[in-house]
Amino acid sequence: MSTLTAILLVGIGGALGSIGRYLLGGWVHALTPFGTFPLGTLVVNVLGCLIIGVLGGINDVRQALGPELRVFLMIGVLGGFTTFSSFAYETLALARDAEMGRALVNVAAQVLLGLGAAWIGYSLVRG
Repeated sequence: MSTLTAILLVGIGGALGSIGRYLLGGWVHALTPFGTFPLGTLVVNVLGCLIIGVLGGINDVRQALGPELRVFLMIGVLGGFTTFSSFAYETLALARDAEMGRALVNVAAQVLLGLGAAWIGYSLVRG
């Protein structure tokens, strides 16, 4: 795969992932009454971690993802979809607004649930 092909796959995938993140995060935020807690970002991050765990497991077990599909999905789509930069900013904003309890819950939930979802996704396909 050429560098140009990889860049195009990452760019197109990233655009699609970012659109998905925007839509899903906004939808979750609109449905929840938690106000300042970034639940939309949490849902997106956990789902993204689950999906990358599944894709990584499928690739390890069956080598089912060629290089182009792997770059497109795992780097492009999921790179655009998961929102750890938003997570960092939102956590800092909570801390800045003297909501340290919510900031700490956000950090713990993002890390523990994200890692747990990646492990579950990976385990689902590894058997």
